[in-house]
Amino acid sequence: MKTLNVVGCGKVGQTLARVFQAGGVCTVQDLKGIDLSEAERASAFIQAGRPVEALCDMRPADLWLVTVPDTMITSVAADIAAAYTGSSRVVAFHCSGFLPASTMEPLRALGWSLASVHPVLTFADPTAAIAQFRGTPCGVEGDEAALEVLLPLFTTVGARCFPVETPLKSLYHAAAVFSSNFTVVMQAIAREAWTAAGVPDELITLIQASLLKATVENIAEFGPKAITGPAARGDMQVVRSQGADVFRWHPDAGVVYQELSRLARRLSVEQSTLPPERSN
Repeated sequence: MKTLNVVGCGKVGQTLARVFQAGGVCTVQDLKGIDLSEAERASAFIQAGRPVEALCDMRPADLWLVTVPDTMITSVAADIAAAYTGSSRVVAFHCSGFLPASTMEPLRALGWSLASVHPVLTFADPTAAIAQFRGTPCGVEGDEAALEVLLPLFTTVGARCFPVETPLKSLYHAAAVFSSNFTVVMQAIAREAWTAAGVPDELITLIQASLLKATVENIAEFGPKAITGPAARGDMQVVRSQGADVFRWHPDAGVVYQELSRLARRLSVEQSTLPPERSN
C-alpha cells in the first residue's frame, strides 16, 4: 500500500488524509503542520500519522499532499525539495482550485510528478466534509504520470474526477467561488437586511433555511428557469425603488443589488447571464 505524507494539516489536509486512511487506499505516514501541536491534532483526527516538527523529519513516501495556503505552495515545495532525500518515483499534489500543478515546480528537480486535485466541496468542518465526500466532483490537472496514480485512489474513496485544462483553472475556480463563497456573502446581507427591517432573529433563520432549500431544489430541477423576483418579472419600477432603498441602507449592497438585478433580468429573458455577443 502506498504511503502518504501531508504538509499542511488544516481542514482540507485532515479531511483527505482521514478519507484515504479510512478508505484503505494508502497509509498516512508523516504529518507536518504550522507547528507540532497542529500536526498532533491532525493525527488524532485522522487516527493515523506521525506528527513531526520539521520537513527534514519526514520519511520518504510515495505520495505527498501539500495543503497549505495558495501563496505558500511554491515556497513549501522548494523547502521540501531542499530537505528531501529518497526515491524519485514520487507523486506530489495540492488541492488549489486556482493554481496549476506546476506551482510545485521545485519538486521536478527531484524527478517527482505533479498534480492538482480540487474537491468541489466546502471544508468548513472536516467531520462534515468526510460525511459528504463520497460522490464529490474533483477537478484534476497535471502530469499524466501523477494522475495515473491519483485517479484510482480518489475514485476508490468515492470521488468523481474530471479534467480541468490548465489555462482555464482560474475561471473554473471562480465558478466555485460564485456558487459557494458568494452565496454565503449574499445570505449574510439578507440576514442583515431582515434584522434592519425588524424581523425577529429566530424567524430570520427559519425564513433563510426555507428559501435556500426551495431555491436549491428549483435550481436542480429547472436550472436558469428557476429565476424569480421583480427583475425577472420585469417590474423595473420596483427594482429602481428598492435598489435606492438598499443603497441608502448599505451602499455596497445597493451596488450589488443593482448589478444582480440587471443580470437577473437578462437571465429571465435570454436564459443566460452572458452578454448577447458571448452567449451565441
